[in-house]
Amino acid sequence: MPASRQTVAIVEDDASFNRALERLLNAVGFATLAFASAEEFLASAKTNSYACVILDIHLPGISGLELFDRLSADRRCPRVIFITAEDAEAVRQEAARISGNLCLRKPLAAHELLGAVHEQLRLSGSSPE
Repeated sequence: MPASRQTVAIVEDDASFNRALERLLNAVGFATLAFASAEEFLASAKTNSYACVILDIHLPGISGLELFDRLSADRRCPRVIFITAEDAEAVRQEAARISGNLCLRKPLAAHELLGAVHEQLRLSGSSPE
């Protein structure tokens, strides 16, 4: 499936970082939907329709890890790329416990993020490769 037909959700409370991720992903052909909180994401009717979710671990209210746990209970959880500005080992270990998902540290390099998105799509079977 071409990237232009796949939607990546971004759940990030920093509005400027959200816009930067949207611009990057749109520039390479992905559709994007951005959410400022886990609650906003959950309120959308499409929580299971994304090719991939870029998910900040530290969100106000429901954390990224809590959101992932809620989505995982549905068994149709999309592939997730966790992002965090924190460098604490405990945070990385908690994200690593979630098998098959990645945790990238902010600031993100464009090629690193795009590589992670393509890898998650490949693992889910929705990559054109």
